[in-house]
Amino acid sequence: MTHAGVALLRDIEILDQHGVRRSIQIPAERPLTVFIDKRELVTLMTLGVRPELLVLGYLLNQRLITRLTDVTSITVDWEVNAAAVTTSAGIADLEARTAHRTVTTGCGQGTVFGDAMTALGDIQLPNARSARITQTQLYGLLDTLRQRDSVHRRAGSVHGCALFEGKRMLVFVEDVGRHNAIDTIAGWMLMHGVTGANKVFFTTGRLTSEMVIKAAQMGVPIVVSRNGVTAMGHDLASQLGMTLFGRAANRHFLCYTGFDRFDAEPELQPEAQQQPEVHAIAD
Repeated sequence: MTHAGVALLRDIEILDQHGVRRSIQIPAERPLTVFIDKRELVTLMTLGVRPELLVLGYLLNQRLITRLTDVTSITVDWEVNAAAVTTSAGIADLEARTAHRTVTTGCGQGTVFGDAMTALGDIQLPNARSARITQTQLYGLLDTLRQRDSVHRRAGSVHGCALFEGKRMLVFVEDVGRHNAIDTIAGWMLMHGVTGANKVFFTTGRLTSEMVIKAAQMGVPIVVSRNGVTAMGHDLASQLGMTLFGRAANRHFLCYTGFDRFDAEPELQPEAQQQPEVHAIAD
């Protein structure tokens, strides 16, 4: 596997509201065309952070591979913006399995091959007794992310995803779309033999059906988002027994599903202000 580095930011000149020309940095989005055994599969628009893990996680989350040994090598060459994947035994019925595509929502649009719902019945997440999160742990996770230096802090225009074990952040990835970021983390987990049973996944992006399915396929039962949730994402999480948090920033959050995994420590609400009594005036 290569480790193809690439510049994440680019300098440009802008004209601001004061009529001043100055230099700023923007994310350097670029195409990466994936070839499997010399056959073109898809072109991913990406920032280029850990591109080999992105490709590995993409193949895993699309259920085109199931284990690390299915892949012999991944070679990324930014001179031609391509990733060459060699498999150990080929991928059976690749054309038929990739014939039907669903283009998903959001920035850096994702694509799901085949019927995304067919494998949901095979997913078994840990029960609520063995995978839990406290309100204090949730706040600690958000504090860790708030203090982290990031491409978004310097240039904006990207999404970030992270994987936590307790208070410890195991991996953090930014990309132009949340789909790429979660796929890269899935690739990292596969490479390092990390399971999701006792982990918490964080994303800055909204919790759509695809994000919920991918987190579930990674075996992660608790997902936290800085954004909200769609109706389909909510329904799937309820069906799978996942705990979803949204609108999570600083000391604010909403728990949408899976209340039984959450050990709440409610803060006292400010007392309602006393309203002056109103006395009726007799006629």
